[in-house]
Amino acid sequence: MRFEKDNGALVFFRKGEQVRIEPWGKNSFRVRAGMRPKFTGSRWALTEEVEEVKTQILVEEVDHWVGDGSIDKRERATIVNGRIKAVVNHAGVITFYKDDHVILREYFRLYDGTISKESRCLKIINRRWKGIIGGSEYALNVKFESNKGEKIFGMGQYQQECMDLKGCVLELAHRNSQICVPFAVSSLGYGFLWNNPAVGRVTFGNNYYEWIARSTKEMDYWITAGENPREILENYTAVTGRAGKFPEELMGLWQCKLRYRTQEEVLTVARQYQKEGIKIDQIVIDFFHWTLQGDWKFDKTYWPDPKAMVDELHSMGIKVIVSVWPSVDRKSENFGPMMERGLLMRTERGAAQTYDFQGDCVEIDVFNPETRKYVWEVCKKNYYDFGIDAFWLDNSEPDLGEYDFENYRYYDGPALSVSNLYPQMFSRTFYDEMSRDNDSVVNLLRCGWAGSQKYGNVIWSGDVPSTFEAFADQIQCGLNMGLAGISWWTTDVGGFMTDDVNDPDFRQLLIRWYQFAVYSPVLRMHGDRGPYNIPPLDDRDWGGGYLHTGQPNELWSYGEENYAIMRNYYDIRISMHDYIKSLYEEASRNGSPLLRAMFYEFPEDEKCWELQDQYMFGSRYLVAPILKLDQFSREVYLPKGQWRLTSQGEIFEGGRSVTVDAPITYMPVFEKLS
Repeated sequence: MRFEKDNGALVFFRKGEQVRIEPWGKNSFRVRAGMRPKFTGSRWALTEEVEEVKTQILVEEVDHWVGDGSIDKRERATIVNGRIKAVVNHAGVITFYKDDHVILREYFRLYDGTISKESRCLKIINRRWKGIIGGSEYALNVKFESNKGEKIFGMGQYQQECMDLKGCVLELAHRNSQICVPFAVSSLGYGFLWNNPAVGRVTFGNNYYEWIARSTKEMDYWITAGENPREILENYTAVTGRAGKFPEELMGLWQCKLRYRTQEEVLTVARQYQKEGIKIDQIVIDFFHWTLQGDWKFDKTYWPDPKAMVDELHSMGIKVIVSVWPSVDRKSENFGPMMERGLLMRTERGAAQTYDFQGDCVEIDVFNPETRKYVWEVCKKNYYDFGIDAFWLDNSEPDLGEYDFENYRYYDGPALSVSNLYPQMFSRTFYDEMSRDNDSVVNLLRCGWAGSQKYGNVIWSGDVPSTFEAFADQIQCGLNMGLAGISWWTTDVGGFMTDDVNDPDFRQLLIRWYQFAVYSPVLRMHGDRGPYNIPPLDDRDWGGGYLHTGQPNELWSYGEENYAIMRNYYDIRISMHDYIKSLYEEASRNGSPLLRAMFYEFPEDEKCWELQDQYMFGSRYLVAPILKLDQFSREVYLPKGQWRLTSQGEIFEGGRSVTVDAPITYMPVFEKLS
């Protein structure tokens, strides 16, 4: 074991492993380790420049009891950065302290002649490297002690009931509606970023925590100490980036459905909204407006003059966003050139196919800068130059025919090593170009990773079922996404998959979901609405006419009674414009999410750490969604202070739970007065 000091960092070497602990922002450390003489230099999510801070480093000899009862001397090293301290013992085990209280300790069960809790005969070490035969990467396993009573939040979006992730096993990989953003917020007052885009797994067990990267060259994580979740998020977004400027003209209603099939359909809907006196901020043109996947252009049969369409929509004050997928059909005009130039994903074995929805497809390799340039130039010519304002980057995980990560390879290496960065690089294909002359780029994505908040991403929760159970899951998904630094987040109002829009139960769900969406970052109508009895536009097996479309999904599509409710809540949304603007500005300033867990605003209230069926929309409004069919009242917990029920203006004293009415026309919302 050898300790060194290097420009404010503590470095140590043991059994071929090099470990570096260095200050990285306020009250924070970056910890890297590897079995190679040099680190790769990859920053991954830690993209922001941080101020240089002074550390205190002490290497000393301490007494150590050994198995025969004698005492010998062993070296121990300590590094301090503000409120956080790391102590490394003679076996290379790291313990982190916040204000001299242990917050996280590596797990080590190996008998080495000492008498201690860690001295066991299990031969379990804190960092385990296993070389991958035939490659330069390793499988990495890092373990930490489990803290009793600790609660863990964040980590992105997982479709499950659990908001508190203690006891959960999470796949470190993306899927449709699953988003890995590996930043955890602990109730003990620290935040932990697994700064590694490799596919793997994390277990927050009651016996130990375990982080696994299936293929990587080095370990890289970042840890910060904070007084409360707000300070932790501020530290985290200071090193990974913060959301940019969100345009005021997009804070109202976004209109979307699966799918508007023609230019005339889009204009007809926009004109009707104008006639109804409802301002829609953006209209979304969904998939298969194109000829083939990977052509990235309008099918002229049904979209004869996109520029004229965009010009008319702009004259109504409506922005236009179009769907772009990363999949390229073999029949596409771009497939041959892209395959020949090595711009597509590669398979390690078998046929070159990665996606099989409505075609034999291969996804683009967004890690290759030439790929990003190629795709942008095509989309600029066929969309952006017509005045299209933004891009809906769907399937951005990417969606795969089979999530067999070990079978794919990218420009930057094996998919097992880098896959989780894919949606961020897909986003940057557009953001990097659009931001050259626009300081408020906003694109819509189905996925992201740590730091995606800085690339103009509104991330939605994916293709989730139209059920109350799924609706309840989306509440915790949105809260945990916010705690992972993703402040621009939304859902499909009513869920994505609906069998029958005429079902009264679905219409009740739609209203309850819409009421929630009004008090969320982005209010966006979308969904695949059955029954599927609308005939195709033509008998071709390609192009914009053949694929199915869902039932109408505009505010007036669900009957007069429901229209009146949604119209009323639309007015509520518009009335909150200045407040919502202030929340977006706060997200840009300090990383605070718009959708906030109760404990984010009330960290001293133990009850708030238990709640996941109510939340704060900013600091002013406590929102209590209705999450069950035929539920017309609910219990709401009010923290200390005075609260005004927005339906009747009744004032309640906090520090207790109250039961309030929730007719179909109203979702309980309390305004904080003091």
